[in-house]
Amino acid sequence: MPITKGFRELVDEALAEVKTYSVDEVLHVLKDPRVQIVDIRDPRELANGLVPGAFHAPRGMLEFWVDPESPYFKPIFASDDTEFVLYCGGGWRSALAAKTLQDMGMHNVAHMDGGFTEWAQRGAPTETLEQRKAHKAPPAPRS
Repeated sequence: MPITKGFRELVDEALAEVKTYSVDEVLHVLKDPRVQIVDIRDPRELANGLVPGAFHAPRGMLEFWVDPESPYFKPIFASDDTEFVLYCGGGWRSALAAKTLQDMGMHNVAHMDGGFTEWAQRGAPTETLEQRKAHKAPPAPRS
């Protein structure tokens, strides 16, 4: 069966419909409590680092985690007051994912152009999985 619409056309359609932030714009809102950065990369890609404070929602589970009717729903996505800025490795998957979430009815979603690749190339802050785990680890008991 021939492909009638290729990935580039799908990505271009998504980019025409979703809000897109540059790396500089995301850097500007990184600590804004009204913005939640969402890493949609495959778990294996996280070894390269993450945007500090990003919530990891693998692309394959995103629709299920966002939908309150899903048994996999994650409450982090329940806020209408939060803007969710998605990123992937290069910006294609996050554009497609943001369009899908808009198609599901979310109005507070955008994506970051260039993805984590451009983020890292620009020297923007990153954290490793080990650093993230250390921040979330409970404090050691006092002697």
